[in-house]
Amino acid sequence: MFKRNQVEEAIGRVLEPGSGRPSLKLRTRLKRLLETDRALGSNKRAADSQSARFAFYSKDPPGRGVENWFSDYEVFALLIGLRLMRHGWPQGYAVAVLRRIKPELENHHARILKQSQAVLFDDQLIHQRAKVGSLSVANTNPVFLVIHSRDKKGPSDSNPAAVCRGERELMQLIKSREVGQTWTIFEFVNIVYALSSALATTKPLNRGRRS
Repeated sequence: MFKRNQVEEAIGRVLEPGSGRPSLKLRTRLKRLLETDRALGSNKRAADSQSARFAFYSKDPPGRGVENWFSDYEVFALLIGLRLMRHGWPQGYAVAVLRRIKPELENHHARILKQSQAVLFDDQLIHQRAKVGSLSVANTNPVFLVIHSRDKKGPSDSNPAAVCRGERELMQLIKSREVGQTWTIFEFVNIVYALSSALATTKPLNRGRRS
């Protein structure tokens, strides 16, 4: 589990390499994501997944003034939320997407970290598997977050999202929709390991202190 300062530092190292410390903009956006998720609350009896679970908490978050602790997955989900915001979606939409796909995304995150890095990042094997017309990826077993980009300002239900393992599954999803649709695609295997490595180098600080 990781404290808030570790979350900010690790994500900052991935999204703002060479910056030394996370920017105010990054920390502000992280805060907004967490506040939006907290404000929406959760209703375990709700029929829709967005209301039934949090995006960045395993259970109801503690009250204000209490230290929050985040799992490896929850830090990863925050990083993905920031990437969505960088592409123009508001934090409310980012939270809604991550709530909806949390089970699939969390399972893939755990599975990816169990894979052999020697095979996953084998440059020769990556080159051998590359084909003309295929997507360019930097690993041998890619996983994609796919978002329908019809209307970034519209309600989240109009923007279906899915997690696809491999390009074949990705293409099957896209071909199952109407022709002419627009999609945003994030391949995230490499960033899972980049974030995991960054988290391993952070240290928890006492509340109110920052080195």
